[in-house]
Amino acid sequence: MNILVAGGAGFVGSNFCQLLLSKGHKVWAVDNLITGRKENLDSIINNNDFSFIQADVIDPQIKDRLEEIEFQAVYHFASPASPPWYQKYPLETLEVNSIGTKNLLEIAKRDNAKFIFASTSEVYGDPLEHPQKETYWGNVNSFGARSCYDEAKRYGEAICYTYLKDFNVDVRIVRIFNTYGPNMDPKDGRVVSNFVTQAIRGENLTMYGDGSQTRAFCYVDDLIRGFYLMLTKDVTGEVINLGNPGEFTMLELAKIVNKKVGNSSQITYQDLPQDDPKKRRPDISKAKELLGWEPEIALKDGLEKTIEYFKTVVK
Repeated sequence: MNILVAGGAGFVGSNFCQLLLSKGHKVWAVDNLITGRKENLDSIINNNDFSFIQADVIDPQIKDRLEEIEFQAVYHFASPASPPWYQKYPLETLEVNSIGTKNLLEIAKRDNAKFIFASTSEVYGDPLEHPQKETYWGNVNSFGARSCYDEAKRYGEAICYTYLKDFNVDVRIVRIFNTYGPNMDPKDGRVVSNFVTQAIRGENLTMYGDGSQTRAFCYVDDLIRGFYLMLTKDVTGEVINLGNPGEFTMLELAKIVNKKVGNSSQITYQDLPQDDPKKRRPDISKAKELLGWEPEIALKDGLEKTIEYFKTVVK
């Protein structure tokens, strides 16, 4: 297949490009490198089946730039995804999930391609339902520090629905829960990268809130395997959670990271950011039923691989 990966130089996108190439597909990665990193593609940049295009998918000319290629699938990972990044680039976040999504849907419509949208568990906001099922509509603040990301992804899902119903585009949506692994940016501000980077440097770990809030952490290899199944299975029009249902408090995570790295520094506490969810854990019943997917890599094992990677990039 010819496959377009928007956001292909980002954390998840770059890992997914590697997987697609290993499966024998031809891959075109598009990224404006606002938060994506060209070095994430070093291992595949010279692959004859891989092409990198530095461009912004909100550009109205993006469809024309890719008009000579007929794609069988379009993946949309392009968006800042961590609070520091999307709060630094709020307009870009809103636009890439609205204008950018429309432009990419137009390419899928033109080529009769499958369209897989990388949404997020943030559409559930600070959830009142736990764990979160795909049928839950969420508890989201539309006018706050996280709204540029949360509402942008909700809009992205809405325009996907419109192209499915009005234009018969084969749309499939994944709601990603917290994911970690190689190719994460040490400066992206997510909790795993923060803790691992600080531990490697022998610094105190910064805890926001009292550490009782929970997350469920999925290793990136498990996640991208699920994204590939979204292509190969008959799931047109489906919205599916992908994440690891193993739930940990932030304090538990900090202690595990310190132990894995061998860091004896302490944990320091700061105020919890506005609208930060207190609990987050996916119900993956639908992924099991429709994709035959569930995560295989335990947190302790995934952290070891992640720490090994971070030791090569953290200064």
